[in-house]
This record gives sequence, C-alpha cells and structure tokens, in this order.
Amino acid sequence: MTVDFDGEIKQLRATMATVREVTDLERLQVEIQELEAQASVPDLWDDVERAQKITSRMSRLKAEHDRVTGMDDRIEELEVLVQLGQEEDDAETLAEAQRSLSGLHKAVDQLEVRTLLNGEFDAREAVVTIRSGAGGVDAADFAEMLMRMYLRWAERHDYPTSVLDTSYAEEAGLKSATFEVKVPYAFGTLGVEAGTHRLVRISPFDNQGRRQTSFAAVEVVPLIESTDHIEIPEADLKVDVFRSSGPGGQSVNTTDSAVRMTHLPTGVVVSMQNEKSQIQNRAAALRVLQSRLLLLKKQEEDATKKEMAGDIKASWGEQMRSYVLHPYQMVKDLRTNYEVGSTAAVLDGDIDAFLEAGIRWKRSLERAEAAQG
Repeated sequence: MTVDFDGEIKQLRATMATVREVTDLERLQVEIQELEAQASVPDLWDDVERAQKITSRMSRLKAEHDRVTGMDDRIEELEVLVQLGQEEDDAETLAEAQRSLSGLHKAVDQLEVRTLLNGEFDAREAVVTIRSGAGGVDAADFAEMLMRMYLRWAERHDYPTSVLDTSYAEEAGLKSATFEVKVPYAFGTLGVEAGTHRLVRISPFDNQGRRQTSFAAVEVVPLIESTDHIEIPEADLKVDVFRSSGPGGQSVNTTDSAVRMTHLPTGVVVSMQNEKSQIQNRAAALRVLQSRLLLLKKQEEDATKKEMAGDIKASWGEQMRSYVLHPYQMVKDLRTNYEVGSTAAVLDGDIDAFLEAGIRWKRSLERAEAAQG
C-alpha cells in the first residue's frame, strides 16, 4: 500500500501547530529562565524544600519544552528521509520512513491529548483516593492492586508521588489509601479514572476456587493552591487523633500522631497517618480536605448549570472499567469501549491508552453539553 507521506506530514505539522499554541513555548521559556535565575542563587540549598520545588519544576518545564521542540525536529528528519527515499527510489529507506511515521503519529497523538486538558483545574497536581467496595477481602486486595497500578504508572513516567494515608484491611489488601501525584496536569490526566472499578477473577482467598466479582472506588481531586481561598472555620471541623497502624492492625506508632478530620457541614472525612508527627498529619489532612471541598464546590456549580440547561444525557458514569482475569483476560473501559487483553501489563501501570481514550471521550461529552446549552 502506497503511503501519502506528504499528506501525513502535513497533518502532523497541523497538529503540532495546535500543540505549540496551547503549550505556549514562549511563556514556558520565560518561566524556565526565571527558575534558572532562582536556581543559580548561592544560598539556594539553605532552604532545601524551596530548592527542591524550584529545581523540580524547572526540570519538568524543560522536559515539556524539549518534548514539543523535539517533535518538530523528528518531523523534519522524517521529511528528509522521505525525500531521500523518493529521489533514489529506495524501498528500504521508504520502509524506514513508514516506521518512523507510525511512531511519530503515536507520539504526536499523546502530545495532542495535553491540549485537551483545558479545564479549570486540569493543570493541577492530583490527590487520588482508592477505597475497597463490595466483595470483602477480594475488594480490599483489588484496592491494593489499583494503588500499585497507579504508582507504577507514575514511576514509568518519573512522576513524583507521596503516599499520605493507608488503611489496611484485616486479612489482606487495603480499606483505603490516599496519595498525591506531584506533577502538573496530573488532575487533568487522572481525573478520568474517577468512578467504580470492577474485578472478575478466581478468588485467591476462596478455598473452593470460585469466581468472585469485587469493586473498588477511585476518587481524584485537584491539589489546592494558596490562591484558591478555601476557608474552613474551626467550628466546622471535628479533629480526632489516634495511633497509626500497619497491616493486620499491627501498631507502627507508639504515639497518637494519626489524624482524622471531619468537615461537619458536608460530612467529608479525611484520615492521615503517614507523616511522622500529628502536626504534619493535620496539615496534610487539611490540604486534602480543602482539595475535596474545592472540587465539591465546582461540581455543585456544574450541577446548577446543567439544571438550568435542562436534562443532558450521556452523563459521566459511575462504573467505568472492568478487569476480567477469568474465564478470559480483558480490561475494558465501559465508557469509551477501549479494551485490551494484556491484563498483567495494565495492572503493572500500562494505562496511557485508557487515559487518552478517557480524556478524548470526556472532552467530546463536554462539547456536546456545551452545544446543547
């Protein structure tokens, strides 16, 4: 089959023009220069936390800048390769160009997805909470499998994470866990994972080897920033302290350093036990509580807008993905219909294709809702 290289390259350049516009390379370069100036100050590392924030953000922005400019270079290299192959009628060179074109399409598609992350909080870092649902010990084990999946995904991309809270189940797995993904656009990327996940497998905890269906819930909220102004009066908070515990109820702390914070008006509860002191756990709990209240406020505003606009179908559903390990192997997203048979790879963090499909699906829904409004 003859490949229309000229048309394909033209399409790649058009997509990259959109990517560059949204990425705003000039703004990125200015911020990188400002951070480089801050990083060159002799006493930078006197404040280790601030130094780490500056160098980490500088590194991420440079990587984002290089990812876009590097893609432009790859397209130019492809163009030269195609020209060489066509001039010399070299089938081997054109075959290499076709392989390069395939890889470029995949890479540019991934960059294009970033341009779809233009929601109010999409650029934020993310706080992810996983809770076991129906299914007993299998559900608790599934919750732990999901946590590992997301942490492995972050590790694959060199995204820093911080586990804030883990509540272990009695026999195995987790009742719940909360962790941060500390990279820009983590909320926009992982927000499509929110909802109910379903696992079907032969239960390793059933001595009769029966098939078991279990559920776990994933919540994703944007990390609050100092400019968000989410004020929480002390009178609206109930704070309990308790002793941290490990798997099977084993005590891992001899002091009452763990904190459970309840927002009385909404009933939202946050627990933190992974920091060393009660003060640190309280600060982490307040940060996550503010993040959840920020998203709750946004959801209430969106609900009011939808009510004013009338009934809009194709809502963002609850049960969103099935992981089937028996009698066949398949992971399927029930909203986008994207599916793969490599369940082991998915549970080891290979979820980029699911994230991309979810982001595109969610944006198409939003555009449809905007058109109806």
